[in-house]
Amino acid sequence: MRAPLTAVAELVNGGPRIFSGERVRLKCSVPGKVSAEWRYQWFRGGEQLQESEYFVLWKARPQQSGKYYCQGLRTTWISTQHTLHSLPIEIEVDGGWAILQAPPLPMLVGETMTLMCRVRGNPRLTEVILYKDGVELQRQSGPELCVTNLTLQHHGSYWCRASWDGLRQTNSVISVAASVSIIGEVDNRMLLVCHVQLNAREPVSHIHYYFYQDGLSLGLASSQDRVTVLRDSGRYWCKASIPTLGLKRLSEPVPYGRVTGEHSEHTRNQKKIVVMQSLFRRIHNADQWR
Repeated sequence: MRAPLTAVAELVNGGPRIFSGERVRLKCSVPGKVSAEWRYQWFRGGEQLQESEYFVLWKARPQQSGKYYCQGLRTTWISTQHTLHSLPIEIEVDGGWAILQAPPLPMLVGETMTLMCRVRGNPRLTEVILYKDGVELQRQSGPELCVTNLTLQHHGSYWCRASWDGLRQTNSVISVAASVSIIGEVDNRMLLVCHVQLNAREPVSHIHYYFYQDGLSLGLASSQDRVTVLRDSGRYWCKASIPTLGLKRLSEPVPYGRVTGEHSEHTRNQKKIVVMQSLFRRIHNADQWR
C-alpha cells in the first residue's frame, strides 16, 4: 500500500505578516504529481474556503489572520482520493502603521540577524530605532537593521520605532513586538540548514526542503530551509526540490557524533555539502566549531 500523498502550501506573493489592505497569494500543489486531475481545497483553521490552485487575500483585513492550509483531491472511477493536509502557513494581517519583520525560525549563536522595520505607505524614513525587551539596541536612518554575532542574550522580544517628516510635523510610529529565538550550546538540539544556490534566469520561489537521518525522513516537505531536531548521532542530509523546474538534488551525508566507529572529533570542522550548488550545514555545540 502506498503512503498517502501530502499537499504543499506555499507563499507565492506577499509575506506572512502584512498590512491591512495589502495582498497575499498562496499556492497548493502535490509534489511530483503534476496532473490536471488534481483539485485543491483551501482551509483556514477549521473553516473550509474555496477550491482552487491559488488562494488570494485581496485587500486583506485583520480578521482574515490565521493559519491557512490546503488539500489535494482527485476523483477516479472508484472514489475521490484525498491527500494529507499541507503544513499550515500562518498569515498575520496588521492594522497598524509599522511591522517589524523578524526571522520566523530560531537563529544560531554567531549568526547575523536581519530585521526589517516596514511602515505603511513606505515613507522616506529619517530615523529607525530598534528595541529589545524595552531597551534601545540601535538607531539608524534605514529600515533594515542587522544584529551581528548573535549570543543567547539576543533571545527576546523586539520592536521598532520609525520616524519621517510630514507636512509641518514629524511622524513617529511603533511596531508590535516580534519574538526572536536563539539556539546555543545550552540546547540539546541542533539546527539543520539546507542552503540552496541556483543559477536561474528568474528568481525561484517554490523550493521544497526535506531532511533525513540515517535514511529516515525527519518530517514532511517544507518551504523552510531549516529544521530543529534533537541532537543525536547519525548521518544527516537534505534534499531540495523545485517542482516547477523538475529539479531534485540530494546533499552528501554529514556524520554527527559516533557513527560506525567515527569519533566526534571528525565533526569539529564545519562541513559544507553541495545541493544544487548549495551548502548543507549541521549546527550543534558551539565549542565544536572552534
